[in-house]
Amino acid sequence: MVKGSRQWLIPDCYIPEISTGDLISHESICLLNIGYEEALVEINVFFEDREPIEGIVVALPGRRTKHVRTSTLHKEDEHIPVGVPYAVEVKSDIPIFVQYSRLDSTQPANALMTTMAYPAD
Repeated sequence: MVKGSRQWLIPDCYIPEISTGDLISHESICLLNIGYEEALVEINVFFEDREPIEGIVVALPGRRTKHVRTSTLHKEDEHIPVGVPYAVEVKSDIPIFVQYSRLDSTQPANALMTTMAYPAD
């Protein structure tokens, strides 16, 4: 039985502009491949007022996890700016699992939010 999905959506993303203390505000897309073969994962980033950044490719080895900070995603000279709402589509050539996490350290009482992405296929 195949487990996981090939397309995942994360509609509410936002990298806070401000951080306090030792921790930097950030977001991560957590990828999990429980299969034996490598997954080729494509990440597409959508914005409210500009064209998307499409075709960011990440290799995910079999039986492994990878935590991708969204601030590190780029395609040529395009990247995700801080303080701007965006959404993410994750597509994979084989079924995987996707979880999304945000650490908001804009105030001394840090907030950590995590949720499973929406499996869209």
